[in-house]
Amino acid sequence: MDKVFRRDEHQHRGGHSHVVSSGSDVRYLAVALVLIVAFMVAEVVVAALASSLALLADAGHMLADVGALGTSIGAARLAARPARGRWTFGWKRAEVLSAAINGITLVVVAALVIFEAVRRLISPGPVDGQAVLIVALVGVAVNLAASTVLSRADRSSLNVEGSFRHILTDLYGFVATAVAGVVILVTGFDRADAIASLVVVALMARAAWGLLGSAGRVLLEAAPEGVDLDEVRTHLLSGPHVLDVHDLHVWTVTSALPALSAHVVVDGGCFVDGHAPQILDELQACVSGHFDVEHSTFQLEPEGHAPHEFETHR
Repeated sequence: MDKVFRRDEHQHRGGHSHVVSSGSDVRYLAVALVLIVAFMVAEVVVAALASSLALLADAGHMLADVGALGTSIGAARLAARPARGRWTFGWKRAEVLSAAINGITLVVVAALVIFEAVRRLISPGPVDGQAVLIVALVGVAVNLAASTVLSRADRSSLNVEGSFRHILTDLYGFVATAVAGVVILVTGFDRADAIASLVVVALMARAAWGLLGSAGRVLLEAAPEGVDLDEVRTHLLSGPHVLDVHDLHVWTVTSALPALSAHVVVDGGCFVDGHAPQILDELQACVSGHFDVEHSTFQLEPEGHAPHEFETHR
């Protein structure tokens, strides 16, 4: 009666794939990296010659893009390594760490740009509007190409999504910079350059908030978005012979890889007549079918077992 059955399900059913990043994703990231590096070098030179903070802000953001893409490529290669030894899930969470680093770099670059933008709003200097406009338009084209390449990758990966958001933010930033270039050419209002850089900062902050929020949920092992623990418990309790569910935990190992564990109290007779394995199959089919959680671990217990445990959670 006190025998406890455990089963850790790590097989994929129904054709789902939990590969964090394929070789094709790495190639897409590499192509985007080459495009960004080539343009960034040219932009830094023009930004210095034109005395444009908006272009320099864009170049700084592109430098963050370079770091993000490089980190993403490294994280993708790590995540592809198989699980072995103490690394029971492999290096799959490397992509989440990469996304967090990408978010932090956006915050740092945004802070530096804000400081310089405020200084230039107070004491503006001459800005070459024509150079700003031309470089911004080329930047729009380059970032459109890079974002198109990355849109073909697996964006369910936080790693790829982090790089994609970096580049998309750059695209919007170059549009704002192009507008500033037009304003300077038409009106001579040099402060438009600093104002455009603040628009870029706002875009950086928005992208950083999304990345850090998503990465934080994974790193703090919060339940995946859209998964209600009460609803999960209700589904599990609806199964035959199930009396109670406790120690229910749902978390995300990495992007598109949720996991669940729970202690399930069942009729004591199930351990006698050999019915327990069938209940286990039903429980795992339930969480896989209703919540798309294919990595689940259930501990089946007879009534009265809870007092023998060190601690019981909800």
